[in-house]
This record gives sequence, C-alpha cells and structure tokens, in this order.
Amino acid sequence: MSETQAAEAAKTKDPILSVRDLGVRFWVNDEWFTASRDLSYDLRPGEVLAIVGESGSGKSQSAMSLMGLVPKNGRASGSAKLNGRELIGMDEEAMQRIRGNDISVIFQEPMTALNPVYTAGFQISETLRVHNVMGPREAKQEALRLMRMVEIPDPEERYDSFPHQLSGGQRQRIMIAQALACRPKLLIADEPTTALDVTVQAEILKLMRDLREKVDAGIILITHDMGVVADMADRILVMKEGRVVEEGASQEIFSAPQHPYTRQLLAAVPHLGAGSGTAAFGSETGAVEVVESGPEIPLESNETYVHPGGEGTAKAGETAALRLAGAAIEYPAVGRKKAFRAAHSVDLSIGAGEVVGLVGESGSGKTTIGRAAVGLIPVVEGSLTVDGFEIAGKRNKDLREVRKTVGFVFQDPGSSLNPRLPVGESIGEPMFLHQGLKGADLSRRVEELLDAVELPRSMRNRYPHEFSGGQRQRIGIARALALKPKLLIADEPTSALDVSVQAKVLELFRGLQEEYGFACLFISHDLAVVEMVASRIAVMRHGHLLEVGPSSDLVANPRHPYTQRLLAAVPVPDPVEQRRRREARDTMIAATSEDLAG
Repeated sequence: MSETQAAEAAKTKDPILSVRDLGVRFWVNDEWFTASRDLSYDLRPGEVLAIVGESGSGKSQSAMSLMGLVPKNGRASGSAKLNGRELIGMDEEAMQRIRGNDISVIFQEPMTALNPVYTAGFQISETLRVHNVMGPREAKQEALRLMRMVEIPDPEERYDSFPHQLSGGQRQRIMIAQALACRPKLLIADEPTTALDVTVQAEILKLMRDLREKVDAGIILITHDMGVVADMADRILVMKEGRVVEEGASQEIFSAPQHPYTRQLLAAVPHLGAGSGTAAFGSETGAVEVVESGPEIPLESNETYVHPGGEGTAKAGETAALRLAGAAIEYPAVGRKKAFRAAHSVDLSIGAGEVVGLVGESGSGKTTIGRAAVGLIPVVEGSLTVDGFEIAGKRNKDLREVRKTVGFVFQDPGSSLNPRLPVGESIGEPMFLHQGLKGADLSRRVEELLDAVELPRSMRNRYPHEFSGGQRQRIGIARALALKPKLLIADEPTSALDVSVQAKVLELFRGLQEEYGFACLFISHDLAVVEMVASRIAVMRHGHLLEVGPSSDLVANPRHPYTQRLLAAVPVPDPVEQRRRREARDTMIAATSEDLAG
C-alpha cells in the first residue's frame, strides 16, 4: 500500500484519540499562566499528526497532558478520549496502566529521560517485564531484537552500557526502542530526531512509518524540523502562543499556507541546495543524479576526494587558523578499556577568516577534531596547529596561551553555562582570568558583547534558566567571542533551536563573523545549515576525511558515495519532493547493497 493510499484509508477509520477544547494552565507567581487553550483534533489509526510551532507555543505541554505528565503546578482541562476512555482527570493508578501499553512517548533529550544508574538494555527489558508476563532471559532477547531494529551497533555490548557511555544518537535509539517495546496504539514523538545525524534520522523516520503500518498506531509528531514534517505528516496543526492558528493536510499547508505565522515558519527553513543551483537528489524523475560522476570510489573507501578549490583560498606562506596534516587523534586507554583512535590521518586547513563546515554521522570524529584543536584530546600522529602553534605533544600548561585564541560554542548552552552565575559574569569570566580585566573596563566589555549578540544589557544580571534556548545560545556565542578569538569551534550550535530562532542565530553568526573576522570550524549534522554559513564543506566518516570542496559544488556534485547517501538522507520541506528523494535514496541503498553482496 502506498503512503497516499494509507493516508486515505486512515480517514475512513474511527479515531483512536479525540481531543476537545484541551487546555493546560500553570499556577505561577500567584496567577494562572495559560500554556495552551481550545485545542481540538482527532487522530486515527495509521495517521501522523504533526504539531509545529516555536518554543513556548504549548505543543509539548498539550501532548504531555494526555499522559498525565503535567507538573504539580499545572492543570489540564477539556477532554481527550483514547478509544473512548477519558484521559483528562484519570487517576494515577489507571494512567500507569495506559502509559507504555497504550501510549508511549519519545522524549527530546534522552540523557535526562533515561535513568543514569541502569544500563541501556536493562531499561528496555524493565519496560517489557513491567507490562508483559516475561522472564528475564526472554525480556533480554526481545530487548536485543528491538536494539537491532533501531540499528544500535554491537547490541550485545551496548546492552550493558550506561547512557553516558553512548553517543547522542545511540541514546535516542535506545529511547525509541523502549517506546516501541509494547507496540503502543498512540506514540507521542517529542522532537524525536533533534540530536540525530541525517542518515540515522532517515532510518528512525522509516522505523516510525513502519510502526504506523504494522501496528496501525497513531503518531503525534512534535517537531520544529519542517523537513521531518514533510517526510512524516498526514496532517499539521500550527500552534502559536497556545492556540492553533492553522490546520490542514500536509500538502495544503506546505503548498499554500494561509496564516502569516505559518508562512513565517516556512520562510525560515534552510533549503538544501539553495546556494548551489541544482540539487543532486530528488530530480523530476525521482532518480539519483550525480553530475560528472568522477572516479569510481566504493562506498567503504576511505580515499579522500578534493574538489577543485576544495583546499581553500589561503595564500602561500599565510598562517592557517587551523591546520591538520596527517593528524591521528586518539582517546587514551582508561583501565581495561583500550585506546580508541577517533580520527585517522586527517588533512584539513582553515584559512584566516574562513568558515569551513564539518559534517558526518555521530561517531564520525567531527567533534573529536574540535576538541583536539584546544588540546582536550591528544594528537598521537602528524601535526595540528592553531595559528601556527603546534598542539601535538604539548602539555596543558603549554596550551594556556593558544587557548586564548580559540573560542568554543557548544551544542547545549544550558549545560555549558554555570547555573550559579549571572550570565554577565559568565561572559566576563574569560576576560577576568586571561586578561585581568576588572571593574568598569570589564563591565563595558560585557555590555559590548551583549550588544553584539543583540541582547539587552539589562539581562546581564539574569541566570541561565531565565532565558530561552535561542537567548542562551547567543550568550554562549558572546562568551566564546570574549577574548576575540582567531578561531571559533562551533559544535552543533543550532541543532536544538526552532527554525525561526535558528534563522536569527545564523544571521547573527554571519554578521559577527564579518565584523570580528574569526575563522570557524562549524560542526553540524544539518547540511542545509552548513551550506548557508560555510564556504567549504568537509565530510567525515568513521574517523576518515572523505571529501572536501566548496559548499555549492559539494552539495550539487558529491563525488564520494557516502556523501551522496548523506545528502540523499536530508529531508526537504516539501512533501512531494521529499517522497521522490526518499524513493531515490531507497533505490541507491538497494543498489549499493547489491554491489557489496556481489
């Protein structure tokens, strides 16, 4: 059955979930604050309903209220019936039987949702045993099957790993396996692919589509990624400030949005290939196009392909902001755990004032290179220099001076800022420690940085928890620029942001880069974002650098098969085009698998 036929079939079925006039309020500072109001919709078996909107629009709180997961200071009103059973106001004992069995949820941040003191495999097994009559051995075998289904590498070993020992993508897959364990009738997916690279994201979305078909589950998809919405959703609810401002079929919303807010959301979405003229995938015929195919390179090859102009525009004799020459980077042995080589013989340079994007899947080694640039991970072979200073072989005390020239913007500014310090002190701390600035001079410099990232000076005395995600990311950028670095390492700086906030942060980033003239290694799994900000893109896989080229050339004409698969996995905000791209990707993977089997 095709997706169109499945969607039409879903319309004929009775709803499994009927929501009427749902509202969520919170008692804050002696008054009621409304998170969402007057929310009404039906969800049928096999249907995917996407709820989209910016942070604070009420989309997550309204979905969590279906499971009774509203905080103690919150109240849900209205009606939500699952197969005729009223969920709003249900007592806790009855709700415990509903959770996991009938309704499951995939949370946005698996690190905080998974229990840190239990192994990943045990947590899946525990879910199975709580809701089913199942012995320990049988539960473990089923947990391993689920781990294989979500493509956890080495599931037998990962079964006994704790959450902190897994990558972000692996933790998200564990949470999805746990959510699918009891084959729920309703799956609430709250930003399920935010932390995942595009290839894993494509596989996870495929798993969710398969679940819809196999067990006829209804899915509520909460996300800010409009490409994911285009890939998954049958219908869309657009929320703003707690209310639904537009709803309709996915194709209608994308092709002819009616509300100004919906048009604003779609306009903020970065489009892959927007700067390259012709995209390499999803053509009118649905076939995979590779312009000027270049030399034959097998998928598993670690051979590096450098496009013309891929080595950058650095002048002869000019000192590169960052240069890796045959650099091998290794995590040292700890106890019985052997040393792990995370990057092999990498050759890459970033000229002064240049922005280079580094992309690849989780575990590819891209963050490792960023950490090695400030001496946090040792370079065991080759050379790594920052502004001409050799990092390899140096001790911590020798790196103090060079670290002044490198700024670091982290993926999650909420956890990288000190929660006990006002943000003004966090921004000023590097200047106090490294430059000895105090008093009025330090205060003036902090205010200049707040001006640069377009935040009011009055906010300097607030604490990190009082800011939105986008505001915290601006504070993180201000802190990273405090010492006027020559090199900025930006590690997934926009992955957790709403599309409209992301667009503003990227615009801010471009303006600051032009003003301050710093070079930047921009690490991300979002190729559309990288293409917007970077003049060149480098692609990594399993610790090897596979392809380097000017952004527009690499996106329009990827040479390495892995890059082709990476680009094919990027969802685009157009349901028809996304369906073509997905079919093209499936054809490519099937052809590659046949070649490897032969």
